[in-house]
Amino acid sequence: MHRNHPAVEQQQRCVRRQVEGSDAYQFFNLLTGPELFDHVEALLPEHRERLFPPTETLSMFLAQALSADRSCQKAVDEAAVRRLVAGLNPCSTQTGAYCKARARLPLEMIQTLTRHLGREVTARVPAGWHWRDRPVRLVDGTTVTLPDTAANQAEYPQSRTQQPGLGFPLCRVLGLVCLDSGVVLDAAVGRFRGKGGDEQTLLRGVLDTLERGDLLIGDAYFATYFLLCTLRERGIDGVFEQYGARKRSIDFRCGKRLGSRDHVIVLSKPAGKPDWMAQAHYDAAPATLEVRELRTGGKVLVTTLLCPKQTSKAELKALYRSRWHVELDLRNIKSTLGMDRLSCMTPAMALKELWVYLLAYNLIRLMMAQAAVLTAHTPRQFSFKHTVQLWIAWQHHGQDHRDDALHGLFLLIAEQQVGQRPGRIEPRALKRRLKNYPLLTKPRAIARADIAKYGHPKKVK
Repeated sequence: MHRNHPAVEQQQRCVRRQVEGSDAYQFFNLLTGPELFDHVEALLPEHRERLFPPTETLSMFLAQALSADRSCQKAVDEAAVRRLVAGLNPCSTQTGAYCKARARLPLEMIQTLTRHLGREVTARVPAGWHWRDRPVRLVDGTTVTLPDTAANQAEYPQSRTQQPGLGFPLCRVLGLVCLDSGVVLDAAVGRFRGKGGDEQTLLRGVLDTLERGDLLIGDAYFATYFLLCTLRERGIDGVFEQYGARKRSIDFRCGKRLGSRDHVIVLSKPAGKPDWMAQAHYDAAPATLEVRELRTGGKVLVTTLLCPKQTSKAELKALYRSRWHVELDLRNIKSTLGMDRLSCMTPAMALKELWVYLLAYNLIRLMMAQAAVLTAHTPRQFSFKHTVQLWIAWQHHGQDHRDDALHGLFLLIAEQQVGQRPGRIEPRALKRRLKNYPLLTKPRAIARADIAKYGHPKKVK
């Protein structure tokens, strides 16, 4: 008789002990419980009975986000096969009806579901996952590309360094992520360049997501006087890397010395009002602000956590290192799920597609949180890509909601754990050579005309 590895058997026993608790399915029940369905029903638009109703359309849209082949054709083909296998009349494999159904989906519905799922997961996070009993939120920005259409270029212009017709529209995405569970609590989208597209502006649009007692961690883009003042007024602490201009003038001999290269200083309100700020808000901002600056781990940090006895220098160093998780989370959404290159041809649909990716990401994180609770781990110990692969396989073989099947699914999620690699350094370079295709240095329409007239250029050796 085949026997499992002792470590696997021990993990299975741990799961059995955990599921005996009344809240064993506290996370997974969010997918099937009445509260989520109530939210869906409240957000559904008025609709007739169609082949692709809103809930079915959203489900297919999510499947596209989790699939390597994101084409609408594949989504419709799978729907037709499902109907055929179920003994129903197969639908047409033409994509027109499905594309129209996607266009009818309200953006607010997708956004609200994403945010609601993020809030519900974080509300159920065990206290042991918190940093010193405080919820930690991570913030960072990234960019994604859109198809090169006139509408997308008008809404999200390409980089100025690229010639017209050769670049792709770029939009900036800012994510607010829960450190404990990894879910996206909120996001904001803006232009890559131009007024209102910088990360500071996008963060101001989602600040209401933060609650009193939260701890916000971000990079040097966010260490500004007015953001620190706003956080202090809201009862939120922040830890950021000090921005460059301030970093160059730091003198640790000034202020109240707390230790080696660690002091509390008083910042004065900038003399000039920022363009984005109303005069009344500028006048209401405090004239001075106490912050703590410290050098650790090769970086200068600025924080509103002033007391070295309550928060030591070593603790702040370890805490700020956890900021790297938001980089990995955004990489998971962009690279593992494929959000780095959106496929919709209009700005409105591209925005829906982006939020569908965030919703799909939160659903995967929800399952990782459930597996973590059942196996006495934390979600950060599990592989995101492994969980995506398991969920896709689970869907293809029919979702089985029997207790033993769900136990098995969560055990499989917990089997693959990511390594502990603190301080890991990797070169940002490719080892595998790219294929010898020349770069497109002229608009595609002109390149096609040249090929028709002169033929294909000689192959580059």
